Formats: sequence, C-alpha cells, structure tokens
Amino acid sequence: MSDERLWARMVDRRSVNRGDQRRAALLEALDELLREQTLEEVNVAEISRRAGVTRSAFYFYFESKATAVLALMAELYDDASDATDLLVKAEGEPRARIRTVVATLFDSVDRTPHTYRALLEARATSPAVRELWEAGRAEFAEMTAEMIERERAVGHAPAGGDAHVLAAVLLDLNDHAVERHAMGVGPEREAHIDAITHIWIQSIYGSTR
Repeated sequence: MSDERLWARMVDRRSVNRGDQRRAALLEALDELLREQTLEEVNVAEISRRAGVTRSAFYFYFESKATAVLALMAELYDDASDATDLLVKAEGEPRARIRTVVATLFDSVDRTPHTYRALLEARATSPAVRELWEAGRAEFAEMTAEMIERERAVGHAPAGGDAHVLAAVLLDLNDHAVERHAMGVGPEREAHIDAITHIWIQSIYGSTR
C-alpha cells in the first residue's frame, strides 16, 4: 500500500518499479557498503562500481546517495504503512492492536539496523530527505488523528485535547524509540515496547485497558 502514498512515490528520481535490475543492483551495492561504512563514507562511484553500472546510471534513478537510502528502506515503509493501516482500522482490543503496531516498527529496524542508521544520517544531512520524511510523517499523523477522533465519536475513547497534536506527539515517541533501538541504546526491547504501548493506551483511551 505504501506505493500509493505521496512520500513513497517521491523517493525515486524516475518512475520505475522495484523489479528494475539496474536499480536493484545499485540498492544491493549500497546495502553492502552500509554494512561496512557510514553513509558519509560511502561514495557514488563505489556504489556504481559494485553494481556494475555507470555513475550516470545511479543518477538516472536517484538524486543522491541520501535519497537512495530512502529507496533501500522500502520494506520498512511497507511495514510502517501496514502497521498504520492496522492502527487506524481500530478493530479488536486496543492494547493488543497498538502493541502489534509498535512491535512491527521494532521488527523492521531489527532486520536492517545498518540501513536505518544510514536513514537517520541522511535525514540529518539532506534537506531533500528531511522533506520526504516529513511528508510521510504528516500522512501517518493525519491518519492516526482521524482514528483518535473516530474512537472518541463512538465513545471508545474519552474527549480530550486536539487529536492532531496528540497523534504528532505519539509518533514522536515512536520515532525516538526506534532511533535509540537502532543505535543499540535505550531499554530492553520488550520492556520498551510495553512502555510505549502503555503511553499510547493512556493517552488515547485514558485507562490501562
């Protein structure tokens, strides 16, 4: 579903599908290099050489190595989209649903922590990446706010402050948590997920249900 969303469509310089072999080779090469180096240390010439293509081929697909990292994180985007869909449907018991959403985000980072660390580096250094990140973030926040408002409207959650502000703050909490997890710091994983789940439940539903 993430391919349908604005921030996902903006990642690539060209409108190509994920099955493009040269594009796939470039992303594989970038992934390999990020296991050995930081994003700052990686250069486009080496990415292209390992992929067996020219530098111009790299720039055909990606504006920069920072935006290429976004494409490399496609699976994480898909997981985030699926988690958001589960969240906003608001079906089933809230605690179990929200914990599943948070655990999915941690799982995504655990699969490729080196690429997530590169994403944090790209976001910190590239205005283009920050803009794309914020576009996706705004979309998720809007969907979460709508879910909160629906839960309030049907009496599942009590009235409260601005749902859009609450959604933004809760997503801030998630972002900070997975960033610390990717860096190998912070609480033990399961305790961290439990604590985040508790804060979400208390903030939206006003109880420990």
